[in-house]
Amino acid sequence: MRNTPDISGHYTSGDLLRRLESRLRDDGADAARPTFEALAPYDHFHGRGIEATEELVQDLQVSPSDHILDVGSGIGGPARLFAQRFQCRVTGIDLTAEFCEVARHLTAQLGLTERNVFEQGDALAMPFGDAVFDGAYTMNVSMNIADKRAFFAEIHRVLKLGAWFRLAEIAQGPGGEPNYPTPWARTGASSFLATPAETCANLEASGFVIESQRDTAEAALAYAARSRAVVEAGGQPPHRAVSLVHGALAEEAIANTGHALKEGRTVPIELACRKVSESDG
Repeated sequence: MRNTPDISGHYTSGDLLRRLESRLRDDGADAARPTFEALAPYDHFHGRGIEATEELVQDLQVSPSDHILDVGSGIGGPARLFAQRFQCRVTGIDLTAEFCEVARHLTAQLGLTERNVFEQGDALAMPFGDAVFDGAYTMNVSMNIADKRAFFAEIHRVLKLGAWFRLAEIAQGPGGEPNYPTPWARTGASSFLATPAETCANLEASGFVIESQRDTAEAALAYAARSRAVVEAGGQPPHRAVSLVHGALAEEAIANTGHALKEGRTVPIELACRKVSESDG
């Protein structure tokens, strides 16, 4: 991640907040006082948007005293959902400074600054002590990270013994490399896909025990079909984060993502893991 400086540039526009406020006004929302519902199509920047975030939290046991880590926190939608749902603290870290700035702004508007903190930084060298967090998650982030084992080991380091870790990522499928651009990379130079088997091996080598694993391709295809039906009926797609962040690039990136999924070039996966040992394996 530190050796691929173009990654942050892929996500940076310099006017993200202005464009978000314009989108909110077009939606009929109050851009100065947005609600969670108004922001939901824009602030969950990962496959299936808030639907995937809701699935992530539905079976978690989180108490108000817990401190959760969001790795690759974007503009903060999932972190704010956790804080609102469980009344817990959530710290987000993201490489892209503009994402962190917008995340802090939106969090202040929603009155969650005491529960949500966003740090700009490198996920391979996080500015946190050992065994700090009660749980962690990352959603569609590791595709930009070449050294998966170091990434997982760093998350393992900052988690308390017994803490949970949830991972959602786009894995490499058997059909070959996807075409670019995609939402996570303009070219293959900043895309580092691993197969599901490689992902599991790297997690285990980093000290995690994998409790469950699932392929979410079917769910992604169903979500895309429902989204098309909404658009064909004259509505807006339920997930608009990619078009917000990438502007003119978004249409091609979304199309390439859809083709890659259908052709087996990529496989979306979700894993539930736990830190059961202080050793990094």
